[in-house]
Amino acid sequence: MDTLKVGDKVSDFSVKDQDGNTIALSDYKGKKLVVFFYPKANTPGCTVEACNLRDNYKELQNAGYELVGVSADTEKKQFNFKKKFDFPFPLLADVDHTVLNIFGVWGLKKFMGREFDGIHRKTFVLDEEGVITKVIDKVKTSNHAQQILE
Repeated sequence: MDTLKVGDKVSDFSVKDQDGNTIALSDYKGKKLVVFFYPKANTPGCTVEACNLRDNYKELQNAGYELVGVSADTEKKQFNFKKKFDFPFPLLADVDHTVLNIFGVWGLKKFMGREFDGIHRKTFVLDEEGVITKVIDKVKTSNHAQQILE
């Protein structure tokens, strides 16, 4: 698994959001973008992380950031997750792993002694041209917005 790193330019992609709209990386050209990957909608850690970003959304926007969340959940699951917690940012339903593979966040994980393929919780900050300026490998779910703003 080759994970993108600081200085890499992200290839354009397009994938459906929770409402079935096609969202492309090129939609964010000229804007700073935070792409956060989470393993599964409506699970405890992912909920804490996304709610922290929601609660600090104004602050992130004031710093010039747009946000998108990405997991391999279906549009319906993403829709329910967004609606339940009133997230102000789109959640991408990357069921075919297009975006996960571009960023290199899908791969072998270990949890409680077993190994399986899954999404690594990581966040990438992109500049106005789609170049990565920051990678957060160790996401602190309850304080994630602060990690982005540091």
